[in-house]
Formats: sequence, structure tokens, C-alpha cells
Amino acid sequence: MKKQIMQIGTRQVSIFSGNNTDSDTIVYMHTSLNDGEQLASELEDVNAVIVTIDGVDWNRELTPWPAKRAFKGGKDFAGGADLYLKELTETLIPMIEERIGLAPSSRFLAGYSLAGLFSIYAIYKTNIFNRIGSISGSLWYDGFLEFMETNHPLLIPERVYFSIGDREKINRNQRFSVVEERTIQTKQQLQRLGSDTLFELNPGNHFDEAILRMAKGLRWICD
Repeated sequence: MKKQIMQIGTRQVSIFSGNNTDSDTIVYMHTSLNDGEQLASELEDVNAVIVTIDGVDWNRELTPWPAKRAFKGGKDFAGGADLYLKELTETLIPMIEERIGLAPSSRFLAGYSLAGLFSIYAIYKTNIFNRIGSISGSLWYDGFLEFMETNHPLLIPERVYFSIGDREKINRNQRFSVVEERTIQTKQQLQRLGSDTLFELNPGNHFDEAILRMAKGLRWICD
């Protein structure tokens, strides 16, 4: 894939485009530059432009509301997703699409871990994303399922992909131990609203084969 790099403030944006120049779909992801390059190499044949955004404080900017830290010695979650989502939709995406020279007919949003949580949260706050991928998403997050049950997406996505490691629920931390159950419940909630959904169990823990898991999810939502 061809790669372009943009620096927008503190955000490093990588734009990967393949040989299919007729694509009018853009997939946005929050991940590191290195992971973005590996992911793009797995998706050479996908008919979409892949945009990765780095330089984001995940604990602060990808969490929907404040919550206690996940690990001893870590930082509490700040709950700054609304503010960052405003920057993403009003500043970053317009600048990126102007650089690409593309007014896409479809925008997809996908992510891993907290970025997977953010991807689901985003559909309740904006209507610009048609399809969503939450790969090993942090859907255990305190109060998130209840938020979904009492709110309605601004745009019901056409497709939503979920996956998780089959050992992620085996955790002494009670917050993490419900992640598989909460992921299935999240899937069911969006399915009831009319989204085409897929849930897959992958072998391993949270960090196992993250690139391959993301690639599998993106292939499905781009199909």
C-alpha cells in the first residue's frame, strides 16, 4: 500500500491506499504507526483507504466518562471521549479527506481495546460512521452497557464486528472478567436495532495476535 503521513497538531496520521484507486470508503483507526503499517500490509487487497491516528492519550481521550484505573499504579480514566470526538469529526477528518482528495460515501471506524470501546461509543454521538469494528474492545467499561440501553445511536451502523480472545474473561479483576459477556450483550443490543453483527472468539488473551485480529475484523466490515 502507498503511505502518506500527516502531522495535525499532536496527532500523527498515516494514510494507506492500495491499488484500487476507485474506492470511496475510508476506514479510520486509532493505533500506533508501527501497528498501522503491519495492518496495512495484511490488507493489501481490501478496497478501502485505511487511516490510522496516533498521538492520542487513550486513557484520557478514548473513554466516555471518568472511571477508576484498571491497574494498580496506572492512571484513572479521564472520560474525554466527547471532546476528542469533536476534534476527530470537525478537524481531523475534514483535513485528512481534503489531503486525500476524497469525499467518501462510507466511513468506517474500528479499534482495539479502548479504541474498540470508543468506536462503539462514537455511534451514539455522531452519525458519520456507517460500519464499526470493536476488536477486543473494552466493553467491560463501567456503566457502558447501561448507557447503550438508555440511549440510541444517531446512525444505526450497517455492520458491526466484535471479537475477543477466549481467555480474556479468565481474569481475577472482576471488571475484566465480564468482558466476553458484555461484548455479546453489546452485539445483541445493536443487532436488535437492525445492525448486521458478527461476534468471533479468537484463541488467546487480550494482546495475542492483535494485528491479525484487527485485519480479520476489517475484512468483514469492508466486505
